[in-house]
Amino acid sequence: MLLAACSNKPVTSHSTGFWDHYIVYNFSQFIIWLSNHTGGYGMGIIIFTIIIRVILLPLMFYQTKSMMRMQELTPQLKSIQKKYSSRDRESMMKMQEETQKIYKEAGVHPMASMLPLLIQLPIMWALYQAIWRTPELRRGTFLWLQLGHTDPYFVLPILAALFTFISSWLSMASMPEKNSMSTAMTWFMPIMIFFMALGFSAAITLYWVVSNAFQVVQTLLIQNPFKIRREREEKQRAQKAKERKMEKAKRRAYQSKRK
Repeated sequence: MLLAACSNKPVTSHSTGFWDHYIVYNFSQFIIWLSNHTGGYGMGIIIFTIIIRVILLPLMFYQTKSMMRMQELTPQLKSIQKKYSSRDRESMMKMQEETQKIYKEAGVHPMASMLPLLIQLPIMWALYQAIWRTPELRRGTFLWLQLGHTDPYFVLPILAALFTFISSWLSMASMPEKNSMSTAMTWFMPIMIFFMALGFSAAITLYWVVSNAFQVVQTLLIQNPFKIRREREEKQRAQKAKERKMEKAKRRAYQSKRK
């Protein structure tokens, strides 16, 4: 199936293979059907992309929540790594045991966020293939665009890069600790998307714009960094207040004993 998905030949009712005939072709036909009922191929691509993203939303919600729980454990995991910094076998085994204990107590699994992603990727790739390999979609027009050609004014590549950056920045802003790799990817991905979009047809770039814009809205709904940071700060303040209260109680107990 993966090899079949690498084809760039136009998909038709005569296409063979499970991937081309049953997946990509039916996606293609549904987009054309939507286009005929919504005012053009551009609108068909937009609506179909949104439909697919809405269907995948429960999986995305599960994946995001799993990733957020893993992020909250980052300070504890780093503490364990620092504690067992030696690379001998005994230290590695103890580090693994304590790491698994933290995962179990938090009710998370390090691979839990990967399963939804594995399910999403074939669906999103099928959507990409349906747009790329359908001649009707590539011959259509939308606003100032010839869907089979690049955007002459670079509006779509700029929007695709902009929404990619906003989505990445929002996701990174919710992390309790930042690292150089995540910061670099926040800037690298939009630049890569921009230069790739310059060479792709407007139909594909339109799909990227809609998909990435949806990702921004989705992130604000289920991974709102402003809400997460506010809740984290309130939790830290409550913890510090509890620690101060306990410290005062200890001092009072100590003073009572001296008397």
